[in-house]
Amino acid sequence: MPQNYDRHISNLTKDTYALILAGGRGSRLFELTDFRAKPAVYFGGKFRIIDFPLSNCFNSGIDRVGIATQYKSHSLIRHISRGWVSLRAQQFVEILPASQRTGDDWYAGTADAVYQNIDIIRSHRPKYILILSGDHVYRMDYGTLLAEHVANNADMTVCCLEVDIEEAAGSFGVLTVDSKNKIVAFDEKPAQPNEIPNKPNKCLASMGNYLFNADFLFDQLLKDVDVQGSTRDFGHDIIPSIINKSNVFAYSFKDPDSESQPYWRDVGTLDSFWEANMELVTPKPQLDLYDKDWPIWTYQEQLPPAKFIFDNDERRGMAVDSTVSGGCIISGSTIRKSLLYSSVHAHSYSLIEESVLLHGSHVGEHAKLKRVILDSYCCVPAGLSIGYDKEQDEANGFRVTEKGITLVTKTMLENLAK
Repeated sequence: MPQNYDRHISNLTKDTYALILAGGRGSRLFELTDFRAKPAVYFGGKFRIIDFPLSNCFNSGIDRVGIATQYKSHSLIRHISRGWVSLRAQQFVEILPASQRTGDDWYAGTADAVYQNIDIIRSHRPKYILILSGDHVYRMDYGTLLAEHVANNADMTVCCLEVDIEEAAGSFGVLTVDSKNKIVAFDEKPAQPNEIPNKPNKCLASMGNYLFNADFLFDQLLKDVDVQGSTRDFGHDIIPSIINKSNVFAYSFKDPDSESQPYWRDVGTLDSFWEANMELVTPKPQLDLYDKDWPIWTYQEQLPPAKFIFDNDERRGMAVDSTVSGGCIISGSTIRKSLLYSSVHAHSYSLIEESVLLHGSHVGEHAKLKRVILDSYCCVPAGLSIGYDKEQDEANGFRVTEKGITLVTKTMLENLAK
């Protein structure tokens, strides 16, 4: 590696503007996104999903970031305003709601979200524009991506990862590349993805992260506006229209030392959301939130430490193989293999196992939870058992997934009380 490698990346990142697309509805999370956009969903005990691409930007040296919002964006905008807008002098995050700057429509697709803010992006005079999905959890150095983009003399670079064909079918954009990683075909959510040569049952799936030369991107967006029938989407329209006449490359998201697949999660379903949070309470999770070299930044309230009280055989405040955030009070309750967000209060004799409890929730005395996602500010009544009897949970108005995870929201509990 050349001695000026780090400096080269630094210069590239300073010339980059990142736009995070954070308007996703997250419909497969059902009631968990009734009042918040998917990027605003809590994750990991104290974070929100949007914190991960934002932290990646600043840890990579990209100081100029815009966030395009649309669906139920109030909690997301509040989170960004409290924790991300007031940064160091050379850094900024600007919120770009769908404000109909170029017409009377809201954001029609991913490319349209960029097009409707083209004047704002141009005003920053970037050389490179990094388009990021706001609803995935991962850590990634975008500086390395930029360096490879420039080395390839690329007009556009698509970030991708290797996934099983069954997983990609109908869910991901799938790339086909030549020996130099130049993209020769792009299929948006195909039923039968193209297999990677010599890698049975594997395909290259788009991460929804795109890097463009700025002038090239502006040209393509302006051309797409005049295309009748375009859905104004990168995967459906822009990428297929340019791969045969432009330098469009794939960037494989891999560990630079081991060539293994780094941590990346699309927590777009209730099951995947629960599973990804449960991974964090294992002794050595793949996503290391304690890594000081790549911190995940967020807004957090000023809260007292977690408190565990009562120590006798009948009721003991304890947590085993669990993560408990600040402001929590474990009052004679037993917590096993669970993740508790800030300001959770678990009352005496309650039992919480393999569950994810979001901010400000309360669990009453003698209540029992197992494999439950408890939404923010829920108050579980004393003596209620959830997660032990699927038919009873559904009769109580809770949502139970195919894998047996039970989602409970404040509204569901209010309806049950009636």
